Amino acid sequence: MLGRVFTHLDGLTAVALFGIGFALLLLDKNLMKKIIGFSMMDSGIYLFLASYGYIEGRLAPIYAEGVSDPAAYVNPLPAGLVLTGIVVGVSVTAVMLGLTVRLYERYHSLDIDEIAEKIRREGK
Repeated sequence: MLGRVFTHLDGLTAVALFGIGFALLLLDKNLMKKIIGFSMMDSGIYLFLASYGYIEGRLAPIYAEGVSDPAAYVNPLPAGLVLTGIVVGVSVTAVMLGLTVRLYERYHSLDIDEIAEKIRREGK
């Protein structure tokens, strides 16, 4: 039983990262912690895709001399998805951090409930 757990350790780690990030995103009031949770969720998804896209004993998806069978290579699609996801994730994180800085400059708080209350008071 324990041997089977260690063979899927990368998948369990990916699920744990995603779960911790999701909990932070939903339950914490601090905007910075929400951004960290979002990044952890991203990392969990990238780890999952990268670990399940790899097949033991296969070659990198670069043509090797004398190997013409496509079954000898690892599928390059998961690696491409991970790289694209990283670029998009970094961009979204940068936008979120920029908006958080602007919110802090205006409302002097990172607590989402305090910011919402100050916005309600401004509207009256």
